[in-house]
Amino acid sequence: MRKIIMMCLVALFGIGIANAQQPKADAKSVTTVFVTDIDCQGCAKKVTNTIPYEKGVKDVQVDVATKTVTVTYDSTKTTEETLVKAFAKIKIKAEPKKEE
Repeated sequence: MRKIIMMCLVALFGIGIANAQQPKADAKSVTTVFVTDIDCQGCAKKVTNTIPYEKGVKDVQVDVATKTVTVTYDSTKTTEETLVKAFAKIKIKAEPKKEE
């Protein structure tokens, strides 16, 4: 009887570990390009030191030459409007780039 209980516990533990290791679908990930008023590396540094810590943000790429910031984020945790407010907190004007 003890062997059966131990085998059931080991099987249950093994299933739990297998479930935990499965990668989750990344279907909720959204990438938005923001047109900003950044004009120097100092502004770019402010962005890279602040925006990645907003809830749901996965990646931030800053291009000073084109004055754009590309943000990849989880759409279930944040929105474009929330990110625009985050830019405003560091005194940078930003708006989502219109798709052409």
